[in-house]
Formats: sequence, structure tokens, C-alpha cells
Amino acid sequence: MTRITATEGNDIFWIFEDGTSNEFFNWIWTSSPLGRLRVLIESVVKARSFKTKYHIDVDFEVPKKIPWYYAPLFASFWLALYLAIVVTQINHLPDALNRKDEANHPEAFISERAEMQLINLSRIGPRVVGSAANEVTAVEFLTQQIEDVKLQASDYFQFELDVQLATGSYMHWSMVNMYQNIQNVVVKLSAKNSTSENYLLINSHYDSVPGSPGAGDAGSMVVVMLEVMRVISKSQGPLEHPIIFLFNGAEENPLQASHAFITQHKWAKNCKALINLDAAGNGGREVLFQSGPENPWLMRYYRDVPHPFATSMGEEIFQAGIIPSDTDFRIFRDYGGVPGFDMAYIFNGYVYHTEYDRVNIVSKQSLQNTGDNVLALAKGVANAPEMRNPQEHAEGHVIFYDFLGWFMVFYTKNTGVIINVVVCIVALLAIAVSLFFMTARSGLTWKAVISRYLTIFAIQIVSLALAAGLTMLVATFMDGVGRPMTWFSETWLLIGLFFCPMFFGMGILPAYYLEKTKKDKLSLGFRIQLFMHSHCLFLIILTIVMTAIGLRSSFMCMMAVLFDITALIINLITKWHRKAYWFAIAAMVCQILPFLYYTSIAHATYMTMLPMTGRSGSASNPDVLMAGIAVFMTILFAGFIMPLFLFFHKTRTIIYSFLAITILFIIIAVTPAGFPYKAKTATQRYSLIHAERTLHNADGSIRLQESGIYVYPQDRRINSVDEYIKIIGEKHKISEYCDVEMFCGMPLYNHRWHKARERSFWIPIEEKPNLPGAKPALTLMNVYPLDSSSRKRYEFKLVGPDHMTIFIGLQGEAKITDWSFNDTMIRDAWEQPYFIYFSYGKDELGSLDFTIDVEKSDGNFNVPVLEIGVGGHWIHQDKVRTPKYQQFVESFPDYASVNDWTASYESYLF
Repeated sequence: MTRITATEGNDIFWIFEDGTSNEFFNWIWTSSPLGRLRVLIESVVKARSFKTKYHIDVDFEVPKKIPWYYAPLFASFWLALYLAIVVTQINHLPDALNRKDEANHPEAFISERAEMQLINLSRIGPRVVGSAANEVTAVEFLTQQIEDVKLQASDYFQFELDVQLATGSYMHWSMVNMYQNIQNVVVKLSAKNSTSENYLLINSHYDSVPGSPGAGDAGSMVVVMLEVMRVISKSQGPLEHPIIFLFNGAEENPLQASHAFITQHKWAKNCKALINLDAAGNGGREVLFQSGPENPWLMRYYRDVPHPFATSMGEEIFQAGIIPSDTDFRIFRDYGGVPGFDMAYIFNGYVYHTEYDRVNIVSKQSLQNTGDNVLALAKGVANAPEMRNPQEHAEGHVIFYDFLGWFMVFYTKNTGVIINVVVCIVALLAIAVSLFFMTARSGLTWKAVISRYLTIFAIQIVSLALAAGLTMLVATFMDGVGRPMTWFSETWLLIGLFFCPMFFGMGILPAYYLEKTKKDKLSLGFRIQLFMHSHCLFLIILTIVMTAIGLRSSFMCMMAVLFDITALIINLITKWHRKAYWFAIAAMVCQILPFLYYTSIAHATYMTMLPMTGRSGSASNPDVLMAGIAVFMTILFAGFIMPLFLFFHKTRTIIYSFLAITILFIIIAVTPAGFPYKAKTATQRYSLIHAERTLHNADGSIRLQESGIYVYPQDRRINSVDEYIKIIGEKHKISEYCDVEMFCGMPLYNHRWHKARERSFWIPIEEKPNLPGAKPALTLMNVYPLDSSSRKRYEFKLVGPDHMTIFIGLQGEAKITDWSFNDTMIRDAWEQPYFIYFSYGKDELGSLDFTIDVEKSDGNFNVPVLEIGVGGHWIHQDKVRTPKYQQFVESFPDYASVNDWTASYESYLF
């Protein structure tokens, strides 16, 4: 309440008895709300005399800025919300159940049992395809565990066990992925009276990468499956539809065993739903990041799990190829049309695929979390009426997300479009109503208010562009000065490096604008509201665009619009929009839930993506990715919070403090405090191959033979070990060899190695590698003409280790018309040369027979027409390093994780 006193005299004196500064006189005179204040003032002016004082009490609040020292408290409030609720809830895990608890919880998942099984599985050591550990010991372990479960099962159930041995091939990325005699351990659990021919498939893999015990990836999921099988089989049902437990033995190869099952196994055609379990980390909460395709009914059963953690935004990120991984889910989807759930551990990805992926860092609480969810999901889907005829319920993609693990929200994509459109329309109407009231209360014309709104909207867009540009500039600068990934282990640096420049950019132009327009006829509160309306309009446009191009993640922007408009509607109904601080309070309260949600998504995204930058290669700047996440998330969670800083005194000083923090963090990041790696917990990854390569002429003579070390750095800091390389020899980029030799003339392990050729190195040394076995032997068995003199068939036999790469190129005008490999490359006329990845599992002979049909228009086969290169990789055999190579490996610092093996490469002309 403001009291205005008029006194007599030749001039009119206005005294603001609440202490308001007289600088607001002109503003009050011209901008009275609804014209009421102007009418009252004018009635006094027109009075014939001032015999007494006139006291005018007006229901109007002249906005006064809040003292600047409350701004840190305001910022601390949001930080406290993040730390106290988001971080706590993201890391929350249920209490683990032990075997002694089983009497009170007879149908519950017992994590202590799973932990004991994981300990025993991990004792086997690395389980690489082709090794005795994977093909014999692990299979024996699993079959024994399954037999133990059968002994505890009730009479309600029956078991069928099958150990599949399979051979096949398919296209994986840019190579033929070929396998021979790999294994799957498959269990069918069904009710004895079941007549259902529709099965639920639960899958995970027991193999691991070379050198890793594979406790997290994916031994943890294997033991979850075993315990879920035990709990279900001990019960008295019900189980309407059988469950297939697929323990696959070749996922890391990659994805060969799942392809073998879904394309060849006798039970594959009956599998109508899937729960795929994998890991890109070790421990924590497993996330549901892919569902479907289509079949929205599946989410009804995930909604009932006790510890939900899911987002369809993760599905779009994963399928966009941003994450350098793939899972069996894609194989079941693409080759079997099986819809379902793709769930994985994502936290602590620092140890993923390293020697530190050990059982001691897999907590029982984590196993309990996953076990509870998988058990509930398996029971729900296996008894779902939709499983009787899944095709009737197959239509429509689904949007899904949880809120801090407290509850699930899901709806179909079509429903999402409707929700997005309705929210955007309501938001536009609410903004229009707000502008109308501003016009009425300010005494300005609607054109004047619209003009100010358009001006502020332009400032808001420029502010967002400035904020994003500054953030990306920091990311580019850090990489340019040779300091990328400073946040890799010191995650707190993300705040100053990428979030503070966003805060500064989003706030500085509005602060200058309000300072320059402080005598504007439109009140401070209304101008700040216009900034919030401008940000809302930006998000409305973004929501519409994302919806139009079919992105389900548009719900992220829609939610921000929804909560902002909720605050606006509350303010309009209560008339708080007239009172700046009440408006701000309502806006602040309505931002709490979206702030919690968006910061939880940001936290989970960073905890997933941060470790992945340590193995995603060196071609792109990972700081740009981290900055991009900060840009998107800050626009969502801070877009309606930053304008509230404009209510404080010394606004520009407050906003500039964010820039000062950024500069301080940049300084810290370039000091030793910003060193990204830590021994065992956040290592720098290297793959090394001590190899010998031999290139032959057409007559069989050797044109090049040398030994060397192939160095494949897996992150951006490729020069970290240059000082150690200089000791052993001179490094050369792999790309230097690629212009003159097919696939660089190197024993590339897979297609990713070829993509990384610009940032991988070859160090020639004199020492030949100690190969654990004979080099691959490629023999031309026969050549004979086909239907014309211009076509011939070449028959080959290849014998070698259980992991080999085959490279096939053409000489001159020759053309391959057919071969015995997967025919996709030939049928679709891929550009040569061609890459075939070949591995075998339980195979004593270790041989591959293949044919290639070559056509040459001139019929001249007296000159070479084929070049074939063969790489042999001994990735799991015992290592006997040569002295100089041993010294080189040992010279790596303790923060490095080195995975090395020996290999050979030979090329031939035919």
C-alpha cells in the first residue's frame, strides 16, 4: 500500500509516506494501474484549495529492487535443491536383501545370492570369444547354476536347457560380421500346463572384452537373470507365457550371439517381447533407454516396477549414434522384429571395458535395484494379456520418462503431439491475456506493449545466442590450448566452464536493457514478465519445430512451457501479476519441479556421457559435447530463473560475477588441478598391438616386411604419451600408409580403428612380436571359370587364430559379382575395398573356406585381379612381450589403462 499526500501551495508536492524514492513520480503519474491512480491524483490537482492535507491510499505497489546481498541466497536455494534432492535421489538404491531375509521375503530378489554368483563368475577371469574361459569354463558355470535352480523349482514349472552352437554373418556398420561355432546357453522356463506359443525373451551376455573381468559388463546382469529365474521358478506361478533366458556368449564381438539366436534358434520365432540387459558402466541404477519399437502397452508394465529410471530422450540420443556403443536390442529388433526394453547400467563408465571392471565395485544395492525391477517386469509381461496377440497392440511409439524415480509418465507419440499442441496454444493465449492486462494497467496502447514485447523477445533470442556462443567458445578455447577434458574426473569444473557462461550470456543483455529503460512507462515487474514471456515463446517455437520433425524429446520443451504457463495462469487468476514480487514468488514456486527434473536429467546425462568421452575417439572435441549438454539443459532449467535475478540491486554486477567465475575456472582448468585422469578410477585408455606386417608381390615374393607398435588412443588427448614413444621410436600417423596400401596395410581390429586412422600411430621397431601361434595361412585352393571366359571363381581356405580380419580389394578393371560372405556389399554395390570381421568360438580346426567370383571384361586373368589382406589377432592368449616392447608398455603412467595384444598382417595378390 502506497500513501500519497498532497499539500497546498503554488506547486503540488507529492510525498511518498512509505519511503519510496521521488524518482518514480513521473512513472506513477503516467503509468497508473487501470488509470485509478491518475484519476485520484487529478482530482486533487483540480481541488479549489488545499485547506488541509489530502491523503490518498492507493492499492498499488511501487516495485523496489531487492538488496543485492540476497542474490547469493537465491542462487544457493537452487543449488541446495540440486544437492539435497537431485543428487541424493539419482544415487538412491534400495536396501539389499540377504539370504537370511528370504524367510520373510520368499518371493523377493535376494541380492546376496546374485553377488556370490558374480564373485564366482568373475573368478573365471576375462571371457573372450574363442578362449577356454568363455567357451568351456563359463558355459559349465552357467549350466551348473541352472541345474541348481532346477533343483529348487516348484512342481508348477518345467525347464528346457539348450546350448546352441551357431555359425552365420550379417552387416554390422561398415563391415561383414562373421562368426563360426559361437555359443549360447538358453533356458526355457514354462508352466507345465502352458499352451502359449508366445514367449518373453530375457537376454544378457557372459563374454567380456580382452583383459576385463567383465563384472559390470555384463556379469552383473547375468547373475540378475539367474536369481530372477530362481525366484520365479520357486513360486507357484502364475506364468501364462514361457520365459526364455538367453545367456549369450558373443556380444562383445560384436553382437554375434544375439544374431545367432534370433535368426537360427528353434525358440526364436516364438519370442514376442524382450528384456535386454547390458552395461556401459558398473553399478548404480540401471536405466531404461530404449523401448518398443511401437507396442506402447509394454510401458504399462514398466510403470509398475519399484525403482523406475527411464527416458525416451535417451532412446533418441542412442539411436542418433551419439553414444559409441550398441546393444543386442538392435539385433533382436532388426532381425527378429521383437519389441521390448533395453536396460543398462550407465554410471561409473570409467571402468567399463577395462581391467578395473571388478566385482568389488558392484554393490549389492545395485543388484537389488536391478533385480527388483527385472523380476517385476518379467512377471508382468509374462502374464500380460497383450502377449496373447501382440500384433493387435503394436501401433504407436511411446514417450516415457520418470520423475526422480518416484513415478513414471508415459503416453503414445500421437497423444504427445496433441499435448504439445494444446499446451502451446494455451500458452500463447495466456501470454496474450497477460499482455492485455499490461496494456490496461499501464495506460499504454496495445501497440506500445507489443512493441516492447517484440524488442524484449529479440533481446532474449540474442541473449540465448550469446550464452550458447560463449559456452562453445570456452569449449573451443580449452581444446585449442591443448586442455580438453579437464572435467573428465573433476566434474565440478563443468559448472564454471559451461554453465556459468550460459548464466552470464542469458542475463547480461536483459540487465543492460532494464538499466537503460528504468524510467520506462512500463513497470519493472512487467518488463521482467516480458522477458519470461519471451523465453516461453522461444520454447513454444522450439516445441512446435521438434514436434513437426517427429522428435519425441519435444516433451522436454513442452514441460518447461507447461510449468511457466501454470505460474502465469495462477498469477492472472490471483491478480498477483500486478504485484511484481508476488508474481516472482509464484513463478519461483512453479519452477521447482521442472528444475528438479531437468537437473536430474542433466546429472544423469553427464554421468553417462563423461566417461564415454574417454573411449569415443579423438576425432571430435568432447568439450563441445559437454558444452552442448549445458546449453540445452540450462535453457530448460534456468530460462525462467535467470530473469528473477533482475529484481536484485546491482544486477549487472551479479551477472558479471558468473563471467568472473568462468574465468576463474578456466585458470584452474589449465593448472594441474584440471588434469583429467586418475589411476584406476578415471583412466586414459590405449589399445596397443605389437604387430608384424608382410606385404607380398604377385609372384609371392616379399615387397615389405616390418614390425612395429600400433597405438590407438581412445580419447582426445592423443599426445599424452609422446615422451614415452620417443624412447622406443618415431611415430607415424596411420593415415600416411592409407593412400598407398589397402586399409593402410595394417592389422586393423575393426572398422572403428580405420575411422581413427588420422589419430592413431605406427611406431616401427626392430623386435618382432612373440606370436602365441602360427600366422594366419591363406591358401588358394582352386580357380576355375564360370559361365563365360570373363568370370572365374577363386576358392580359398584360411586357417588362423580365433579373431581375424579379412580385407578384399580389386586390381585393375576387375569386379566381384558374388562371394560366399554376406552378399550385402556386393548386392548394394559398396565401394571397395571390403572389410570382413571373422571370429570363431568352440572350433578346434579354426578354418574358414570361402569363394569369390571375379569378372573381368577383357578376360585377362594373367595379371593380378584380387588383393587379400589377412590380420590375425591373439587378443586373449598369454602374452610374452619382447624386452623393448615390455619396457614401452611399463613406461605408461599409472593413470593409463593399456589393453595390448600381438597381431600379424599379410597381404597377397591373386
